[in-house]
Amino acid sequence: MANYSRSHHNRIRRISPLSITLYIFLLFAVSIFIFSFYSRDILEDDQKPPFLLESEQKEDGLLWEAPYSHGLRQCVKPTSRYKAAQGWDRYLTVKSNGGLNQMRTGIADMVAVAHMMNATLVIPQLDKRSFWQDSSIFSDIFDEHNFIQMLQGDVRIIRELPQELESVHRARKHFTSWSGMGYYTEMKQLWKENQVIHVAKSDSRLANNDLPLDIQRLRCRALYHALRFSPPIESLGKKLVERLRLRAPRYIALHLRYEKDMLAFTGCTYGLTDEEAEELKVMRENTNHWKIKNINSTEQRIGGFCPLTPKEVGIFLQALGYPKSTLIYIAAGEIYGGSSHLLELTSRFPNVVSTEMLATSEELSEFAKHASQSAALDYIISVESDVFIPSHSGNMARTVEGHRRFLGHRKTITPDRKGLVEIFDRLEAGELKEGQSLSHLVNKLHNNRQGAPRDREGAPEGIKGRARFRMEEPFYQNPYPECICRPKRTPR
Repeated sequence: MANYSRSHHNRIRRISPLSITLYIFLLFAVSIFIFSFYSRDILEDDQKPPFLLESEQKEDGLLWEAPYSHGLRQCVKPTSRYKAAQGWDRYLTVKSNGGLNQMRTGIADMVAVAHMMNATLVIPQLDKRSFWQDSSIFSDIFDEHNFIQMLQGDVRIIRELPQELESVHRARKHFTSWSGMGYYTEMKQLWKENQVIHVAKSDSRLANNDLPLDIQRLRCRALYHALRFSPPIESLGKKLVERLRLRAPRYIALHLRYEKDMLAFTGCTYGLTDEEAEELKVMRENTNHWKIKNINSTEQRIGGFCPLTPKEVGIFLQALGYPKSTLIYIAAGEIYGGSSHLLELTSRFPNVVSTEMLATSEELSEFAKHASQSAALDYIISVESDVFIPSHSGNMARTVEGHRRFLGHRKTITPDRKGLVEIFDRLEAGELKEGQSLSHLVNKLHNNRQGAPRDREGAPEGIKGRARFRMEEPFYQNPYPECICRPKRTPR
């Protein structure tokens, strides 16, 4: 044991000072290399915008891919019990009211009503007195031949009332909103004294729920198959989608409802100047059919009833994880305040385009001064987009969402405006900063708001009487389960 200790001591003494120096130098060099390697990563992370950190942790596909649809498929064929309406000597004339999508869903309802009342439907007249003052007739917007042909197994449709009936008395009828099968069965009594019934309004004439399966499927055939846009609109819409695809492989269609009429109607003035707020107030007061004149803008915003501002949309998209280079198509009319307000979005997402930036002036000339035809282009581009995001709920937002569900539950992100306002206010107060914390909150809030299959929602609890029908989720926003079915089981 003593010999081992002396031998070991002698080996230590034989280690030269030069060896020790080289060992220390090598150790120092390795330490410098390791420090530089990790310092570079830390520096790069610090230089990156905070909102990108969480998106980098996501796979790119997660930002764009549609929610899992569980093999659901379209199902609009009638059942074996279904019989087409004849209606050879009974005629229904219709005045469709509202903007493009309000008219579209109303016309689809009128197809179902004509079937239930066993009547011949005359091609509807379109609203020329709405906010947009559009003089378009049915064939300017829709493919009239396709509309008649696609529904010939459901209801008889003619272009004009027979000449011999032009002068006969028409029973002018305001059908009760949100009505069911029993109501229209009773309405058949009108045929005892009338050969022609004129429907003064087409919107919301049918209930969302508790209708026979064949009637619900007829509504889907009417809206998704028969009411195809006119050939010029379909052609240009397809071209614009192709041009978007040339700019980027994927794009977001943003229905930015930051328009003068919407802000005036909702009474939302957050982010506007005093002059702009006053202009909207005057507009609301001078619009006769807007019944509510005095609106508290702050209460509207806190309640989630205001459209998101361009700035809020920009923060929202960043928090979701979309990169700055994302191609965004603005599906909307003229943004209130023009470029001054839109800049609050484009400063964060500069790759923002509109119809005017995609189409030539010659291509758009035939649609000039026809807002409904221009809205049809927005509709086509929105339905075909990789992601659809509406900044406010409305007829177009709901109808596009429903159509995308029908086509396979394409990704549709519906902002939780009430929840977002709370987050944005914390951000403005300095209680929260843009970055991972904000991104986590926003993504958590919207995990279940991306267009995945779900049952149609009923009225909120506590709502009674006929008011509950109005509060139900619209049929055309979510035509599941009547028009979207589970896959057929293969026999064993």
